Amino acid sequence: MQVMAIAVGVSAGGMLGYLWHRLVGCSTGACPIVRSPYLSVIWGALLGLSFALNR
Repeated sequence: MQVMAIAVGVSAGGMLGYLWHRLVGCSTGACPIVRSPYLSVIWGALLGLSFALNR
Protein backbone atom coordinates (compact mmCIF):
# COMPACT_ATOMS: atom_id res chain seq x y z
CA MET A 1 0.00 0.00 0.00
CA GLN A 2 2.87 2.38 0.76
CA VAL A 3 4.31 1.90 -2.75
CA MET A 4 0.97 2.78 -4.30
CA ALA A 5 0.70 5.97 -2.22
CA ILE A 6 4.20 6.99 -3.28
CA ALA A 7 3.45 6.29 -6.96
CA VAL A 8 0.23 8.29 -6.81
CA GLY A 9 1.92 11.15 -4.98
CA VAL A 10 4.80 11.38 -7.44
CA SER A 11 2.50 11.10 -10.47
CA ALA A 12 0.02 13.67 -9.18
CA GLY A 13 2.82 16.03 -8.19
CA GLY A 14 4.44 15.73 -11.61
CA MET A 15 1.16 16.43 -13.37
CA LEU A 16 0.43 19.41 -11.15
CA GLY A 17 3.95 20.72 -11.74
CA TYR A 18 3.43 20.53 -15.49
CA LEU A 19 0.03 22.20 -15.22
CA TRP A 20 1.59 24.97 -13.14
CA HIS A 21 4.17 25.48 -15.89
CA ARG A 22 1.51 25.61 -18.61
CA LEU A 23 -1.10 27.71 -16.79
CA VAL A 24 0.98 30.05 -14.63
CA GLY A 25 4.43 29.83 -16.19
CA CYS A 26 6.99 32.58 -16.27
CA SER A 27 6.64 35.41 -18.76
CA THR A 28 10.17 36.78 -18.26
CA GLY A 29 12.11 33.50 -18.32
CA ALA A 30 13.88 34.46 -15.09
CA CYS A 31 11.93 32.06 -12.86
CA PRO A 32 14.26 29.20 -11.95
CA ILE A 33 11.61 26.54 -11.30
CA VAL A 34 8.92 27.13 -13.92
CA ARG A 35 10.97 28.32 -16.89
CA SER A 36 11.37 24.71 -18.04
CA PRO A 37 8.59 22.09 -18.09
CA TYR A 38 11.12 19.47 -17.02
CA LEU A 39 12.08 21.39 -13.89
CA SER A 40 8.43 22.00 -13.08
CA VAL A 41 7.63 18.29 -13.35
CA ILE A 42 10.65 17.33 -11.22
CA TRP A 43 9.79 19.85 -8.50
CA GLY A 44 6.14 18.80 -8.55
CA ALA A 45 7.09 15.13 -8.32
CA LEU A 46 9.41 15.84 -5.38
CA LEU A 47 6.66 17.73 -3.59
CA GLY A 48 4.22 14.90 -4.29
CA LEU A 49 6.76 12.42 -2.91
CA SER A 50 7.21 14.44 0.26
CA PHE A 51 3.44 14.62 0.77
CA ALA A 52 3.07 10.89 0.15
CA LEU A 53 5.83 10.03 2.63
CA ASN A 54 4.39 12.29 5.33
CA ARG A 55 0.94 10.70 5.26
